[in-house]
This record gives sequence, C-alpha cells and structure tokens, in this order.
Amino acid sequence: MIAIVVGAGINGVTAAIELKTRGHKVTLVDPGPLPHPLAASTDISKAVRAAYGTDEEYMAMARRSIELWREWNEEFRLDLYHEVGALFMRHEEMRPGDYEYDSLKLFERRGDKAERINSAQLRERFPAWNAEQYHDGLLETEAGYAESGRVVATLLERARSLGIDLREGSRFSRLDEGGDRVKGIVLDGGERIAGDVVVMAAGAWTPYVLPFTRNFFRATGQPVFHLKPHQPDLFAPERFPVFGADVSTTGYYGFPLNRDGVVKIANHGPGREMSPESSKRVVTAEEEKQLRAFLSETFPALARAPIVYTCICLYCDTHDGHFWIAPDPERPGLVVAAGDNGHGFKFAPVLGKLIADAVEGKSNPLSEKFRWRPEVGPRASKEAARFLPEL
Repeated sequence: MIAIVVGAGINGVTAAIELKTRGHKVTLVDPGPLPHPLAASTDISKAVRAAYGTDEEYMAMARRSIELWREWNEEFRLDLYHEVGALFMRHEEMRPGDYEYDSLKLFERRGDKAERINSAQLRERFPAWNAEQYHDGLLETEAGYAESGRVVATLLERARSLGIDLREGSRFSRLDEGGDRVKGIVLDGGERIAGDVVVMAAGAWTPYVLPFTRNFFRATGQPVFHLKPHQPDLFAPERFPVFGADVSTTGYYGFPLNRDGVVKIANHGPGREMSPESSKRVVTAEEEKQLRAFLSETFPALARAPIVYTCICLYCDTHDGHFWIAPDPERPGLVVAAGDNGHGFKFAPVLGKLIADAVEGKSNPLSEKFRWRPEVGPRASKEAARFLPEL
C-alpha cells in the first residue's frame, strides 16, 4: 500500500512511522519548516497524565502511553519525558462528579498510584501554592510532561532514518478524487502525488483544508504564557509538579521550571475560533490581565514575574471531546486523524498504532469511540468540557 500522510505533527509523524514499520510505502507531506512553528505539537511541554474522571478507556490508554514514554526515553537516549507528577487542586472539597474526585476513585479502584492532598499538605510540600485558597485535590505520582517540540523533532529524524519520503516544503491544496475514491493529493502549484490512501493529520488546519469537516471540527485558540520567576526554587519540579488549579472552573494549568528557567502556564476555556494562520493569533491584554489575577490568588510568587513569551495554541476540537480516527465512508481512500481537544500529545506512543489500524481497516478496542460520527454536533460541546486541557 502507498500511504500519503498530510501533516507532520504528532499525529502525522507517528502514523507515518507505524505505517512504514508495517511495510507500507509512506510519503509525509508538510509545508514546514519542521517542526512546524505554528503546530500545536511544537511547544516546550505537554502534560502526560492518566487522570480522566470516570473514563476508564482514556485512563487505560494513558497508563499504557506512560509505559511507552519511559521506553522512548531509553530507546532514544534522551530525557523527552519527565515524570514529575501531576497535581490537581480544587478550591472546595472534592465531591462525586468532580473531575478530581472521580479520577482519584478510579485510580483507587484500579490500584494505580495517586494520593489525596489537603491544604496542610499543600502548604508543606508545594509552597508556591496559596494553601488558603486550595483545600482539596489529587496528586497523580506517575505522571509528568513531555518536551513536545523535541519529541516531534526526534520522531522526524526516526522517520527519515526509516526511509519515509518526507516532503518538507510541500503544501497540500486539495484531495485528488476520481473513480469514486480518493487517489492522492494535489499540492499548491499543481503537482499530484498518487497513493492508495490519504491520511489527513493536519490538526487545527483540518476544517480549513477539508471544508466538509467543518461540521465535525472547530479550531480554537487558547492563550499560553511563559514566565521567569523571581524565586525559581519554588517552581523546581520536585516542589511544583504539572498542575491544574481548579481547572474545570478556572481553566488554568501549567508546568514546572524547565531547563531554560521558564514556567509555562496556559488557559483552556471556550477559546476563540480562528484559522491557525490568522493575524489575530496573539494573546490579548485582557487574557494577560486575567492571568495576573489568577496568579495573585494561586501562586503569589509569580504574580509579578516577567512574561518572556506568549502564544496562542490551536486545538482541533470535536464536539464530543473524543478523537476522530476513522476512514471517511463517503470518500474511500481517505482517513482523518484529528480532534485532539488538547489532550492528544500524551498519547503519542499509541497514536500511530490507532491511526494505522484505521488505515488497514483493523478494529481495536477504541475503534468505536473514535469512529466517523457525523451525528455528533455542537450540542455535545458541553460534554466535551470534561476533557481537560493538555493535562
């Protein structure tokens, strides 16, 4: 089989590697430069956690991914994944129906490692937090973050070493359709690339390059801030794990001090719908004002820290919050792999296998969950809110 994969972010590069490993001829197409500077995958960090409320399928998939992240560290001889834990605190006591409470109970039922944290423990163990404001929460000890940009760069090198035809600098224009099926793609400039199957892994570009998917996906922008703390010791990984601060309410989450002395904090809310290449893809003054108010309440030592970098991270959202990894029943030869809703990168070690199964028509335990489902519309968006941002 000849497979064309459009988009060399985390979905595309893992799919290309897995398809090549299974014996297929693979062409990976991306406008570049790679890693693409506007892609959601190209960032300093993405959280890796298994806390998923009551959803045991995602929890199990995340637990498997964490095992494979550890293996990738050994295989590539790089510290791509940092197992520093993930702390989710709430203003009030956790109750059934809360993301944190439901996650903790599912961890306990499965025998996975997690512990409940109260305000006294928070004050003693994680002193950057304002323990007067946060009273109950969950510490997931086997969790952490991946250096996402480095991960994508490393996997691209693996793709090249496997002999994948990497067409960096090639921009997708449209599908090449004929004879009642998709038979390849057409690039800007008119060049055609023929293949037996096209895998669209274009992330937030998907509803723009495939306009018929706009009923299924929306690209939403979320603000991201990098801060330089005046007291860096407070934000070292051993005292400041990956966090969610009453995230179901506030939307704020973040990461410990990285190798460059930067703390990354972002917000996931309704977002602003926009094209990935929009001129409005900048953090607003109001978003910065909201961040400062949050920091004053939650991490006082960061309240006046200088912001050294900002960006808008684009998600490709489905209306029900689940991945969309499936062949198009109306366009034989097309498989769409999208809909990360901000929680995709943590699953990088298993994504390629899921996408390759869809290409080969193989079922797996998640095929039904990630199927082609045009019946899911905007009414499901509230339910999708339970999938928390890049966490």
